[in-house]
Amino acid sequence: MDTVLLSGRSNPVLGGKLAAALGLKEGRCLIKDFADGEIKVEVKQEVAGCHVFILQSTASPTGQNLLELLLLADAARRRGARTITLVIPYFGYARQDRRVSGEEPVGARLMTDLLGTRCDRIVAIDLHNEAVEGFASVPLLHLSAVPLLAEAYRRYRSNDNVLVAPDSGAVKLVQRYAALLKLPVATIEKIRKSDIDVAVQAVTGEVKDKAVVLVDDMISTGGTMVAAIKALHEAGARKEISIITSHCLMAGQASARLEQQPIQRVITSDSVIPQKTGSLPIEISSLADGIADALQGLLRL
Repeated sequence: MDTVLLSGRSNPVLGGKLAAALGLKEGRCLIKDFADGEIKVEVKQEVAGCHVFILQSTASPTGQNLLELLLLADAARRRGARTITLVIPYFGYARQDRRVSGEEPVGARLMTDLLGTRCDRIVAIDLHNEAVEGFASVPLLHLSAVPLLAEAYRRYRSNDNVLVAPDSGAVKLVQRYAALLKLPVATIEKIRKSDIDVAVQAVTGEVKDKAVVLVDDMISTGGTMVAAIKALHEAGARKEISIITSHCLMAGQASARLEQQPIQRVITSDSVIPQKTGSLPIEISSLADGIADALQGLLRL
């Protein structure tokens, strides 16, 4: 059975690397914007009877990338694809996984429901909350960049390192890195006042005179990282800070905020193309081989 890989416009570099890892040529498709903002999609590749993988991160512009993904999937289905698997390295709306005030939708559930109308399976990387997998209307394969990024950091590892979770939501994630890198863990308790305004209540764990490595699933506006760095320095941590994150979104003024901090390196994946990075020392490891292994495993099912 033939296999076809189609890529949206959100991450063409990863699309090319994934095609190479799968031993495929990228499928031909036409995607452009009309003057009124509508998206035109045409799948030029023959896909009838094929297993079709569609790669698209739904980072900013989130709505546009999501709609483009749905249009690609619909076009492939109407051309006779046997199965359609959506490969979403960064899954936008995954943070909207519950109602807090009772006035908001559950955006993550809505997105999986929409995508499920046009696909047979979803593959995602390091969802903000793994619970999204539980309420997806189609099978969702949840992969992780943790082994890849831990290995990328290993050459910098030293015995005076401490891995730090910048909030309670990152505790399980930092523990996974700790198991791989054999390093101690500290945590920060924070209060989020807005998407960029974060206050730190306490630092738990030994960070004094330590070389700190902040670990989180994503950098969005940079507010959490800036607050964490300030708290760690006040607790006596060494000046230079490293960061490991699966998704380097760099939304809004994140780059400008983080450039003012003594960040030694940012270890991240190519799940997204960061909007702005400025002079930040960013080191990117590709997800292509790991995703390719997972997709080849699905083909054997």
